[in-house]
Amino acid sequence: MPAVNLGSLAALVQSALSIRSPRLGRAAHAHITKALQTATQLPLFLSDHLVHMYSKLDRLDSALLLLRLSTARSVVSWSSLISGSVHNGHFTFALLQFTDMLRDGVLPNDFTFPCVFKASASLRMPFAGKQIHGLALRVGLLEDVFVGCSAFDMYCRTDLLDDAMRLFEEMPERNVVTWNSYISAALLHGRASDAMKAFIEFRRAGGVPDPITFCVLLNACEEEFRLELGRALHGFIIIGGFEADLQVMNGLIDFYGKCGKVECTEMVFDSTAWQRNDVTWCSLIAAYVQNYEEEKACGAFLGARREEVQLTDFMLSSVLNACARLAALELGRLIQALAVKVGIFGNIFVAGALVNMYGKCGHVHEAKKVFAKMPERNLVTWNSMISGYAHLGLAEQAVLLFEEMVSSRVGIVPNCVTFVCLLSACSRAGEVKLGMEIFEAMRSRFQVEPVPEHYACIVDLLGRAGMVEETLEFIGKIPFHPTISIWGSFLGACRVHRKPELGMLAANKLLELDPRDSGNRVVLSNMFAAAGRWEEASRVRMDMDDVIRVKKGTGYSWITVKDKVHVFRAKDTSHERNSEIQETLAKLRKDMERAGYLADPNYALYDLEEEEKITEVWNHSEKIALAFGLLSIPPGVPVRIMKNLRICGDCHSAFKFISCITGKEIIVRDNSRFHHFRDGLCSCKDFW
Repeated sequence: MPAVNLGSLAALVQSALSIRSPRLGRAAHAHITKALQTATQLPLFLSDHLVHMYSKLDRLDSALLLLRLSTARSVVSWSSLISGSVHNGHFTFALLQFTDMLRDGVLPNDFTFPCVFKASASLRMPFAGKQIHGLALRVGLLEDVFVGCSAFDMYCRTDLLDDAMRLFEEMPERNVVTWNSYISAALLHGRASDAMKAFIEFRRAGGVPDPITFCVLLNACEEEFRLELGRALHGFIIIGGFEADLQVMNGLIDFYGKCGKVECTEMVFDSTAWQRNDVTWCSLIAAYVQNYEEEKACGAFLGARREEVQLTDFMLSSVLNACARLAALELGRLIQALAVKVGIFGNIFVAGALVNMYGKCGHVHEAKKVFAKMPERNLVTWNSMISGYAHLGLAEQAVLLFEEMVSSRVGIVPNCVTFVCLLSACSRAGEVKLGMEIFEAMRSRFQVEPVPEHYACIVDLLGRAGMVEETLEFIGKIPFHPTISIWGSFLGACRVHRKPELGMLAANKLLELDPRDSGNRVVLSNMFAAAGRWEEASRVRMDMDDVIRVKKGTGYSWITVKDKVHVFRAKDTSHERNSEIQETLAKLRKDMERAGYLADPNYALYDLEEEEKITEVWNHSEKIALAFGLLSIPPGVPVRIMKNLRICGDCHSAFKFISCITGKEIIVRDNSRFHHFRDGLCSCKDFW
């Protein structure tokens, strides 16, 4: 019989492990048994290889059986079993086997200790970690840099920071891994300044950082928004020649994005053209979304698709958030199809982002379908679904879903965001009594203390319902100084219900809090104009132009036709189809006047003659966008218009007439809510 090559048999076991195939591993085991059939016992060398393979492939029963059948169990055998258990998340099993190893009279080595330290940290068992620490000290292995680093990490992860710092100070030798752990621990516990100080101490001690060091430090700079410090670190990265490391460059993209420096993010991204991966693209898209550059985020996603970058859950959820803000329904549907195609549709983050996107695009039925198909749901997902109902003013459905969420069957505890969504739904639906009941239940039933956002919702709720005096009384009872959002909601109510004197009170409070905000001054000016108090309206606008030079944000409406976004402003004549748009508006005006419509000149914001006021109202951006939509969108397809400001009362009335005359469904998303116009009616029931 030819001599058996043990090295070849061991290589066979390794090949099964390298492709993570339990079936091939068992075949290799059978082949070894057959080849060594004359032997009464497997050689220890091969036995250790098999134990290691079965452990790593999560076949712990086979690994344990093989170990027990062996008469010569070494520290390598036990460590392989413990390491594989930890690798596959079986931390309790790993500690039990460690105990059996000690009973077997085998002392752990510098490979065993890091594994059991990790197991005790993962189980949040500091008492076990301390016992292992004592054993490592007794056998003289605590001075080993890897064992010491693992013990330090265990103390950090079990929140024993004082013990961790004491151990760090006692370490005779610290390598870059140890320092990285120290810096990470400081950052993890909200001590970003300590992390930066540790890096300086590390450099003074002659330490040479690695890519992980830079990534951790950039996270520390993000935590405290230390832009200048991060830029200095960027310079050090260039000097040290780490620009070639993609992990570091990805960290820089993320850092500049979180600090609001989009141009720096783009600069770093452009420098990685030769080595980008999916993390690079994800970091760029996330940076755009964080800085409200939604169009750029969608463009970056399309760029990643052209380069055939692998789609990830983080990438898809980020770009879906951009679609939600843009109300880019068609792109959102495309991304859903891609998620299904690559098999990550069931991912909780992707599905949750889809629910949010459909809700903010006004397609609550689509959101509900995705929500129903989710294999698991978290609080964010439930909040997104409730928010979808809130956008449409569907208070009853929002409350029913909330009750299901907090029921014993689901058992999810609501947070502040949940109640903001619920109160917003009540506000948009005019459900004053229900909204006040929910506000009271926050404390009494759910022990959630109201924050300024909740009080702002109640102010909006009462104000929309026309209870302006009661709203002011409620503001007087708020247990803290009212915020900008609270006075802003009150000012909006005064404008809608034409209470200029109270509006002046709100405006003065807002100007004290934020004198540079143009929006509040515009609302005040418009309120005076609607009341016919032109001199006061002009004075407010003169203050904006001459006294403090506040720039008014431009109001505009936009509509997407054949994947192209068309943007319109008031009195806009720049569109290539302007002559057709004007003809359509003129025809609509005649048809509507025959049907009984009269334009409301009170929504003209300048002191003009009556006919000029009516012409001014007819040139609002949403009407121009609607005329273009009627020209461009085929029959049977709804016209979808987005507006960055609140739709005016005259346009709201006009759209109801137009939906009846043309038979078109018109959907408008303004900065307050959705309006679905159909057959002369609006989904808001004239309450917005």
